[in-house]
Amino acid sequence: MIKGKKIKGKKKERLMQGVFLIAACASVLAIALICVFLFAGGVPAMAQIGLFDFLFGTEWRPANDVYGILPMIVGSLCVTAGALVVGVPIGLLTAIYLACFCPGRLHRFLRPMVELLAGIPSVVYGFFGLVVLVPMVRTLTNNQSNGLSILTASILLGIMILPTVVTVSESALRAVPSAYHEGALALGATGEQSAFFVRLPAARSGVLAAVALGIGRAIGEAMAVIMVLGNQPRMLTGLLQGARTLTANIVLEMGYAADLHREALIATGVVLFVFILLVNLATRLLRKKEAA
Repeated sequence: MIKGKKIKGKKKERLMQGVFLIAACASVLAIALICVFLFAGGVPAMAQIGLFDFLFGTEWRPANDVYGILPMIVGSLCVTAGALVVGVPIGLLTAIYLACFCPGRLHRFLRPMVELLAGIPSVVYGFFGLVVLVPMVRTLTNNQSNGLSILTASILLGIMILPTVVTVSESALRAVPSAYHEGALALGATGEQSAFFVRLPAARSGVLAAVALGIGRAIGEAMAVIMVLGNQPRMLTGLLQGARTLTANIVLEMGYAADLHREALIATGVVLFVFILLVNLATRLLRKKEAA
């Protein structure tokens, strides 16, 4: 009887191992298919346009077969950097409060509210930015800007990455052994000193992961950015001017693009894909360095 149960249990275990293996292979296959589609459609366009002209060209005029994406690259990097400046400090301080100082009853209310931010559709964020942030920026700058600018998009994306930064950072802080905190208090440190100089450095790996996920969310956002950035494919000269990002460029023009124009947009997706890979690779290297 016992032997039969063991055999049955082993069969179930092997079956579940097979299911998990199929799920893992499906994920790898999906990534491989995306890579094949992007590079098969984008690399020939880069070769036809010229890699240097494509990456460093300052003009995007599909009607004249001129495809330079440097303004979009600069716009994406500026918006992402601005989102990190806004979102990371606020998100990290919120995570420290939730992990170290927040009472249990209040935590049961605040944590779901933060997680709810992640479930709000991008178009709703964009509408909020268009109705609230754009007039606010216009007023604060004394009408020097129409509000559709890098600054507005940075503030909006900073709000959008908050749930990612907060939840991942809080989990990393809570994973630090309580003995670290107790030891710091025993040595005379205050609760704030223990949180900032003991628990936070011990959770650096998780915080880096949170920042990397925030970068991915910010640089890959399209709909909300389209609504508040102005969508002007030109070189950026100030934070109060409109610009265009790589994702916005693809979304705005893919619906009617054809031939080389369409291939250039796919090549833009290749550049965006490479950016995300580089961010993830840099984060993994930093985490390995921290672990060593």
